[in-house]
Amino acid sequence: MNYDDDVLTHDAQEQAPLPDGARTQQERDELVVQHMGLVGHIVRETMSRVPSHVNRDDLHSAGLVALVKAGRSFSDDRGVPFVRYAASRIRGAILDELRSIDWASRSVRRRGRELDQTRTRLASALGRAPENAEVAAELGLSLAEVAGNDEDVARANVLSLQGSSTETSFAEVLASSDPTPEALVEHQERLEYLGDAIAELPDRLQAVVQGYFLAERPMAELAAELGVSESRISQMRAEALVLLRDAMNSALDPELVPAHPRPDGCAAQRRDAYFRAVAARHSATRRSVSVGFEAAG
Repeated sequence: MNYDDDVLTHDAQEQAPLPDGARTQQERDELVVQHMGLVGHIVRETMSRVPSHVNRDDLHSAGLVALVKAGRSFSDDRGVPFVRYAASRIRGAILDELRSIDWASRSVRRRGRELDQTRTRLASALGRAPENAEVAAELGLSLAEVAGNDEDVARANVLSLQGSSTETSFAEVLASSDPTPEALVEHQERLEYLGDAIAELPDRLQAVVQGYFLAERPMAELAAELGVSESRISQMRAEALVLLRDAMNSALDPELVPAHPRPDGCAAQRRDAYFRAVAARHSATRRSVSVGFEAAG
């Protein structure tokens, strides 16, 4: 006995029609709960006939929604058991879901079925796989129409990233946009250097960077707090950004640090001292983290 017959017997025994064809909301809810297994049955039946990329959960969700709607609209005076009525609604909803995710139009699918049936019939008659020209002649189509429909169907087929005819899935061989472990480590190190570089900035430049970029305070507010004009705040911001960039590059990409026009001047010496202070702070921070891990271990 299949699922439909089993539930039909249950309907006949326990769900006898009410005299006026009406049901209370509680009875309708119970009807839905009692037939939830019908959704799983139809989904399993459908999954055996669809491509592997189709998501079972999506079909199950569509079927459950249809079951609930069937419970709300069902009337005993329809003259059919609920299981038959609900099964029809569920299958229709699942079919609609499949059509919504199908990249090929109905006409392409219909012509594709015709071509498959013709190829099967000709293969049986010829004892070999037929040529496209023979298929076209059998159906009264041009060779270009047969080839075009085959291409349309092929484009509509979706490969599952987990599906493959080999032990290696497609997901493992396709290029990923996710950062590699090495890139994540490098990014984390750059963030740490940035934090150390901000901490070693002169006080007023540090106040501008923290206020403008981290606290997102207006430039006018920072200007009033530091007693300078907004244009001066803009200059200080640009100066701080150059120092931060060069300090990070001096440790991570030294070749990117531009040579100072006056390497023996006071400005160059202050810049080099700032670079050394950032590097020293970063080394001290890494040592403290390492000691903490050793102590925890």
